[in-house]
Amino acid sequence: MLTNVLFVCHGNICRSPMAEFVFKDMVEKAGLSSAFNISSAAVSTEEVDNPVYPPAKAQLSAHGISCQGKRARQMTAADLEHNDLILVMDNSNLAYMSRRFGTLPDKVKLLSAYTVDPHHEIADPWYSGNFALAYAEIVDGCQALLKALT
Repeated sequence: MLTNVLFVCHGNICRSPMAEFVFKDMVEKAGLSSAFNISSAAVSTEEVDNPVYPPAKAQLSAHGISCQGKRARQMTAADLEHNDLILVMDNSNLAYMSRRFGTLPDKVKLLSAYTVDPHHEIADPWYSGNFALAYAEIVDGCQALLKALT
């Protein structure tokens, strides 16, 4: 059975692409690539078609993970229907999605939902500048997610 996972953040240039490629890397290393379809998207249109933000790309690269070719895109209603899990980075992402799509199904959760602190928000490194912290928190969330799904 294929599990469709979508990671979502504000612009799809920092946190959600980091989560997409971190999770793809974990799934590949676990030999489970054929069990997952993994992608990411934005709640806003601000960065549509832009590449991954250089500090986020550098953070991935420092851990041997490529995000080559990734371009930001906005989440659609089809994404909401198609994906089995939609994992957002913070409560503002949830609020934006609620305004746009109405009541959200239970499959929409914070990335931290599977961690020790299920209400934790991944701070936006666009504002904090702390891409290493965002990366570490994303890794924690993705590890917990993979453990919960396998």
